[in-house]
Amino acid sequence: MEQLTGLDASFLYLESFKSPMHIGGIYILSPPDNEKMTFSMFKQYIESRLYSSKVFRRRVVFSPLGLGHPYWIEDPNFNINNHLYHIALPKPCGMEELREAAAQAFSRTLDRNKPLWEMIFVEGLENIKDVPKGAFALITKVHHAAIDGVSGAEMMANLFSLSPTPEKVNTPDYWEAERIPTNAELLTNNFFQAFGTPLKFAKFAYESVGNTIQLAQEVYEKSVTAPPLPFTAPTTPFNVSINAGRKFGGIELDLAEIKSIKNAIPNITVNDIVLAVCAGALRKYLKTQERLPQKSLVAMAPISTRQEDERKNAGNQVSAMLVSLATVESNPLRRLQLISEGSRNSKIYSKAVGANQLMNFIPSTLASLASRLYTSMKLSETHSPFYNLVITNVPGPPMPLYLNGAKVISHFGTAPLFDGLGLLLVVFSYAGKISLSATSTPDIVPDMDMFMQCFEESFAELKMEVKNQETQKV
Repeated sequence: MEQLTGLDASFLYLESFKSPMHIGGIYILSPPDNEKMTFSMFKQYIESRLYSSKVFRRRVVFSPLGLGHPYWIEDPNFNINNHLYHIALPKPCGMEELREAAAQAFSRTLDRNKPLWEMIFVEGLENIKDVPKGAFALITKVHHAAIDGVSGAEMMANLFSLSPTPEKVNTPDYWEAERIPTNAELLTNNFFQAFGTPLKFAKFAYESVGNTIQLAQEVYEKSVTAPPLPFTAPTTPFNVSINAGRKFGGIELDLAEIKSIKNAIPNITVNDIVLAVCAGALRKYLKTQERLPQKSLVAMAPISTRQEDERKNAGNQVSAMLVSLATVESNPLRRLQLISEGSRNSKIYSKAVGANQLMNFIPSTLASLASRLYTSMKLSETHSPFYNLVITNVPGPPMPLYLNGAKVISHFGTAPLFDGLGLLLVVFSYAGKISLSATSTPDIVPDMDMFMQCFEESFAELKMEVKNQETQKV
């Protein structure tokens, strides 16, 4: 039995029927050579890999009256049939139909009485560009209480291999289910946990003061400009109360083209370019709606604090930085340079306090009550946004991956939405491509295809501006 951290537990407290708290995505895979991948083959393969991650067979149990954070236990009632599903889309199925199936899946919460994950095996992909006949897709969902972006990618990587030849797996026979603890046992555990809280808080305060002093010294020495503060972002159509429906879209960018931009401009990173593409797309979309604010949009970018030896650990280990997207700037190249400078400054300021440390000291009952009140009273519409959207960047492998011989062609990701934060962008690099996925609701982004076209046009404009600059140099 293992107690959730405050940050992990917060994703359970924040969850509602219209705000499912899972990370997920779509994987599109070509079939193994000379063989169709059937659902029974897929199920058998997943069963052989259950040992690779703790997430697969552990469920959550809640403390009585919310008097402490919940616990993970090895589920005594685990049944893989509760987590693997099979659908066949009407032929000829294209990306639009696949995205719609994914959006419906993403709009539903996971059952808390079971391990918090599911996979949907999708057949019928017959009309997707560059996707061979017999291809299939996986729609995946894992609760954010169990993983963050990095550990989620690590979890999925355990299902894949670098070889197109299916590997023989010797499943270790070590898993043992746990008895569901009684309320008395949970109360006793929480009682002893409470004794350690003052000492933990003292350590937290000491470390935070030390980090703040170190931060102040670094800011002074480097003359760093402060990043945007929470609640200073402008109001946009994305910052309203959300509903339970979901809209999902995605495009792929050529990583080689992004790197050519990086090589052409000093001190620019791939992440800066991706943020600039997003900024240009948001500016373009809001202008078409005649809703572009006169103040630049602000994005929150999660930063993993996970050490290299902790990549396989479940749970969340993150900090965050706020970055101005310079959407008031019309020139794509100048916008990129402003974002790059702001991103460097924000990374310095993000060192002070990790989200996990802070959430450990918020009582579970208070967190749950505050979340329900915030949603039911639509408080998100009574103040300036914390920030306008989340842009999360997850680095993937540079080489192709295979699942039981089936090659992963593309991957598009999703993450939770909140009241007041109705748009989220997930960036994922894989095998020479960068996928850029958008999750929103039908009310906020009714035409997802047009919205994603803005990203393609933004990327094209940035490439053209860089090309023009290179031509002028010559």
